[in-house]
Amino acid sequence: MRFPRGRAAAALPPRYGVRSTPMSSSTSLTVRALLLDMDGTLVDSDAAVARIWREWAEGHGLDPEAVMSVVHGRQGYATMAELLPDRPMAENHAENAAMLARETADTEGVVPIPGAPAFLASLARLPHALVTSADAALTRARMAAAGLPEPATRITAECVGASKPDPEGFLKGAAGLGFAPEECVAFEDSEAGIRAARAAGMAVVGVGPRARSLGPDLHVDDLRAITVTEAEPGWIRVTAAAL
Repeated sequence: MRFPRGRAAAALPPRYGVRSTPMSSSTSLTVRALLLDMDGTLVDSDAAVARIWREWAEGHGLDPEAVMSVVHGRQGYATMAELLPDRPMAENHAENAAMLARETADTEGVVPIPGAPAFLASLARLPHALVTSADAALTRARMAAAGLPEPATRITAECVGASKPDPEGFLKGAAGLGFAPEECVAFEDSEAGIRAARAAGMAVVGVGPRARSLGPDLHVDDLRAITVTEAEPGWIRVTAAAL
């Protein structure tokens, strides 16, 4: 199976970009490539995230619930900057490095989002990339703990200069696959991630409860509701069905 890339895709203006098709009890988007967040989208790491960040909150005299409301989707230093706005950014980066090491070592309770193994298997021959706020070590640890294969194209924390909700990661993911951003769909669970994908000009499939109220183009409770097929040469149909 061959997929047109880059400028070749733009040679088809009537079909350029994302197409949405209502289908009775399901809804579909037709795109050229998929960009996938990790935590909360492919991997359920909420238990590990909560353990580490609640302890961090208590150590800094912050309300753990307030911290958990902003932590998802962002790199750690960006979360710290949001919550401790007067602290020098150098301190945030230093503490983030220590937090990443702890998160990488703590994979207890990290499991795949329901449907993730079959979903990733269905993408094996289709253009897709991972776009995560985790660094490479944490990505390897959590994907391995969940028993999931890492996509060949990965945009991790080391690849970008700005955290989600900045669109840099999604823009680099699209470029790495050879497609325009508006030809891609992002799979995301968090407010920061959905804002990043929107800023990149992409359609969004929201996964899980955090995404439900954030206005994604499609929403599913988990990946068991997603079917991915070749629509026609060069196009991928992403269908979300009611479970």
